[in-house]
Amino acid sequence: MNDETVKYADLVAEWLEDLGYTHCFFVAGGNIMHLLDGMRKRMTCVPFVHEVAAGIAAETFNESEGVGRAFALVTAGPGLTNVMTAIGGAWLESHELLVLGGQVKSTDLAHKDVRQRGIQEIDGRDIAAPVCKVSVTLEEPVDHAQFVEWVEAARTPRKGPVFLEFCLDVQGAPVVRSALEAATPAPRPAVPTASDAEVGQVRDLLAGAERPVILIGGGVSRAAAAAARDALAEAGMPVLTTWNGIDRIDSGEPFYYGRPNTWGQRAANIIMQSADVLVALGTRLGLQQTGFNWQEFVPGGKVVQVEIDKAELEKGHPHVDVPVNADADDALGRILDGLTVSDTLPAWRVFCDRVRELLPLSDPQNTHGPGFLDPYDWTLQLSALCTPDDVIAPCSSGGSYTVTMQAFQQRVGQSIVTNKGSASMGYGLSSALGAAFAHPGRRVVHLEGDGGFAQNLQELAIAEVNRLPLKTFLMSNEGYASIRMTQRNYFDGQYLGCDTTTGLGFPDWVPLFNAFRIPAIELGEGWQDDPRFLELWASDGPAGFIVRVDPEQSYFPKISSRVTASGSMESNPLHRMSPDLPAEVEAEVLRFLPA
Repeated sequence: MNDETVKYADLVAEWLEDLGYTHCFFVAGGNIMHLLDGMRKRMTCVPFVHEVAAGIAAETFNESEGVGRAFALVTAGPGLTNVMTAIGGAWLESHELLVLGGQVKSTDLAHKDVRQRGIQEIDGRDIAAPVCKVSVTLEEPVDHAQFVEWVEAARTPRKGPVFLEFCLDVQGAPVVRSALEAATPAPRPAVPTASDAEVGQVRDLLAGAERPVILIGGGVSRAAAAAARDALAEAGMPVLTTWNGIDRIDSGEPFYYGRPNTWGQRAANIIMQSADVLVALGTRLGLQQTGFNWQEFVPGGKVVQVEIDKAELEKGHPHVDVPVNADADDALGRILDGLTVSDTLPAWRVFCDRVRELLPLSDPQNTHGPGFLDPYDWTLQLSALCTPDDVIAPCSSGGSYTVTMQAFQQRVGQSIVTNKGSASMGYGLSSALGAAFAHPGRRVVHLEGDGGFAQNLQELAIAEVNRLPLKTFLMSNEGYASIRMTQRNYFDGQYLGCDTTTGLGFPDWVPLFNAFRIPAIELGEGWQDDPRFLELWASDGPAGFIVRVDPEQSYFPKISSRVTASGSMESNPLHRMSPDLPAEVEAEVLRFLPA
């Protein structure tokens, strides 16, 4: 029995280390002074400029599956409100995120009697609670068993954020170790698994299907996807991935046919929509995946959804013929084990190959003016330069994001983390920093637009101070491409607040990178052979690359919507993206779909 007396913050740091945490991303503040002092003795502590960046970096650190685990540490009041974007994003994407917050002394808490009592006091627990699996305020020390149960909730069974808010006097309280470590932590919640009958039903559907498709989402782990590779190749069925599952399958696999989405690849959308059986594993089938017109999702086929959260199976959209409340990793392996498929499969694969041939990733109907790079062609060229050891950090919104997710060709070995649920501008750089700390020594390729980049560019200081091999590719079109496109399509080009001609202002990007002591160049035609580019691309430190994109660049294909008489929006189904296809091409690729 160890009866030593220790400071509670030091004990918390020890418990976190025992749970595998190695990195603390923080913005210092008085209301976390004891916690920060405890963490510096056991963690790699990385100061960030803004709390939202610390939270996003911690999220990506864990989701990219590097070395160790990371959490964010923020002070009371604005520290908590600043990190809320990261917490909300992790909640929507089912990503692991632990945030420890400071709070005023327990004796200074307002307890809703008055608006504020302690300095910087705000009710962080209740603000965070709607988007957290656990959100608590510690007004007194809790024991090891309770602490572990809360922290581990972030990753089982459906992942999500955990927010633990420590009153200042609790952090500094002297506690007896033995009194807090006597209890045994509760076992993790059980992960649901598919029954033999459910697995058999799915196998029977696939075996009898003439046009089967498997859709792999982010709920399928990288390890499970790698283990299933040979079985998927042997089965030979077309395999698609969601954006969150992008790095589960190599884009060069002959059975891989792309990423369907509301802003997805046209060929992948048509192949999925043409299926007579779709088995979706580890995806909640949200509106981005099904299209806003979810009533026409896979219109002529049966949909099987394997999902760990029962509520997602019961939400009512899209229609699911066979809902399976189960862990996707376990179900994938059991479904594929010895699976036999229809003898019509070769003809179906020929059709899928033809669709992909007719509908290239860089749509020839896109246009741009002289002196600018085509973002689709440029992304295809960049992905060809990337190695399997690179870590890819896309942003999460705007034209640069959708171009990346439509055109980038991933390789097995790459780690790619996205967060499309909240589509937060400014996500990319913070995410890239987390990936760089999680994968020391590996090159991190960061793709972002100028509008989003401007929201968190201060974190370039972290890349420079730590000499991270972070390569930022900034698609500069002088504004917000997606907002400009919306105003063009729905409001007759009455632009407002979407670019430099309508009120936005941006810096000269090369000098800005240089101000952070980071070399940067502008890319032009033939950029991939430019000696200056190749030198910076291969260097050990950070570098910036400016990709000039025409502000009037078109972004096709896309799902078109129209404003109805009631003011609502009505969207096309996934297989009818804009611009319209030539009549003869449409007749060939939509042969299995309703007219």
